[in-house]
Amino acid sequence: MCGIVGFSGTREAAAVLIDGLRRLEYRGYDSAGIAVCDGERINVAKVKGYVKNLAEMTHDGADIRGFVGIGHTRWATHGAPNDVNAHPHLSSDGRFAVVHNGIIENYALLRQELTERGYKFLSDTDTEVVAHLLELYYAGDMKKAIMKTAARLEGSYSLGVVCLDGSGRLFAMREQSPLILGLGVGENYFASDVAALVPHTKNVIYLEDGEFAELTPEGMTVYDVTGHEVKKPVSRVAWDVEAAEKGGYEHFMLKEIMEQPACFKATVEPRIKNDRIVFEDFDLTDGELKSIDKIIITACGSAGYAGQVGRYVIEELCRVPVTVELASELRYRNPIIDEKTLLIVISQSGETADTIAALKECKSRGARVLAIVNVVGSTIAKLADHVIYTWAGPEIAVATTKGYTTQVAVLDMLAIYLADRLGRMDSVTYERLITALHDMPGKMQRAIDLNRNVKKLAKRLSHHNDIYFIGRNMDYAVCMEGALKLKEISYIFAEAYAAGELKHGTIALVEQGSLVVTLACYEPLFDKTMSNIEEVKARGAQVLAVAPEDNKKIVSKADDFLPVPRTEPIFTPLAQIIPLQLFAYYVAKERGCDIDKPKNLAKSVTVE
Repeated sequence: MCGIVGFSGTREAAAVLIDGLRRLEYRGYDSAGIAVCDGERINVAKVKGYVKNLAEMTHDGADIRGFVGIGHTRWATHGAPNDVNAHPHLSSDGRFAVVHNGIIENYALLRQELTERGYKFLSDTDTEVVAHLLELYYAGDMKKAIMKTAARLEGSYSLGVVCLDGSGRLFAMREQSPLILGLGVGENYFASDVAALVPHTKNVIYLEDGEFAELTPEGMTVYDVTGHEVKKPVSRVAWDVEAAEKGGYEHFMLKEIMEQPACFKATVEPRIKNDRIVFEDFDLTDGELKSIDKIIITACGSAGYAGQVGRYVIEELCRVPVTVELASELRYRNPIIDEKTLLIVISQSGETADTIAALKECKSRGARVLAIVNVVGSTIAKLADHVIYTWAGPEIAVATTKGYTTQVAVLDMLAIYLADRLGRMDSVTYERLITALHDMPGKMQRAIDLNRNVKKLAKRLSHHNDIYFIGRNMDYAVCMEGALKLKEISYIFAEAYAAGELKHGTIALVEQGSLVVTLACYEPLFDKTMSNIEEVKARGAQVLAVAPEDNKKIVSKADDFLPVPRTEPIFTPLAQIIPLQLFAYYVAKERGCDIDKPKNLAKSVTVE
């Protein structure tokens, strides 16, 4: 879950690397470092903490001279976050510097072997074994050293290597971890995310597992695992650098909350043609669709909670049984899956390690796989039989907002599409739902506009250290995401409970002064939810309700109120989550938390 970047060109590398690390810092921020080759030696600067610490140490890179180098921003997996464990790591002879994203699973055995051969280890990381293996296998041919080293490694990794021999040469290799090459004019790059590349180029190459590349200022060559050259297609990044900037907002998270109406529109409208939903990369025949007897949705974190919303909508419209499975659990089970199973895999990055493993396991059992991802060319997109991109643009804040809502939007459209194809929706209902989809950007913007006072509310309630979220049906699904947003960025214990389960143990937690966030937008069970409000208030709880803006009953019972506009019922979660995102944001800000980079978390979880 680290970020890596590399540069080979005819200008000073350090400033380019530090700028790239700033753009990748959402992937890890325990420490940061760069290694730059000046032709005589590899100069390394690394420090615990944020990239800004590295920039201050090196005067924005001015102290580190050279035209080729690598950089790293870390999310610790092996070894404490400190200066010594920070990347890059050097070989004993100082000839090689290495940066690494992922985990070397057999590093302990390799470390023991290398120690017995006389190599000295300075860090506690798994990465340092790579530098020493390169030294062990290097005999003047860098390609052979790379191949022999890669053959010894087990696990997931993307690696960047700079070698003192061969001025201007840079090497990058990938195995089950994202790595992208950027093609410039007189300079070339690699990075773990296109966010680091778009200030310099929009022309990129996506490496596949087992491939490695040699980069120079003049060009790049990609090789397969056997060392044979591979001709790779060049892709064009669709968004520009402004999309990855804050745009005047204090935090990326707030910017991305505010972008949600536009992102929803970008996701939905291109797929509605002549008032019909069209998915260009979902080409199952009617017979194949009708043969599906169950749907499994698998994901991690917020993507899983988007799946929970999708479950309610798909079952309601399609009348097909749906289960939502945590990918980290599904991958290690013996699931009952066959060719009649449709597996829907959801991931913002398309590189989530547990989700990739679950996908592979289910596909091996015959499941047809549909991926819902944001990143074009990602691993999950390539592994799936079908893919629907969310087109949310770059999401930089660790806590997802627009990533979640665009995933829900795709699931809503998919439910309508499948219900229509299966003959389980009449034309009047179809037309009504299409009209409602067109109206949703305005509804989502109104959810923002209705909650201008949430900042004051958050200030008054931010002292709570335990907050409970309750709801029923789709409200409960949204509760899960609302609670996760709050705990991720404010570090408050926040948990979601099905409101009907209060009497079965949960209500024992409620006491005088407890804050209970109650979602009450699901109209068929509104009276039941009102009874739950009475239950918690009878025990001294303070209730913050989320409900339709014109609901007077809830105002009479709740202590505080976050209004949402009325929408087509199945689309309510899209508007309902927005005030909860804003509440989490302002509570975290009031508590002085680092909102875009919460402790212990990283954006793209590429390790188990």
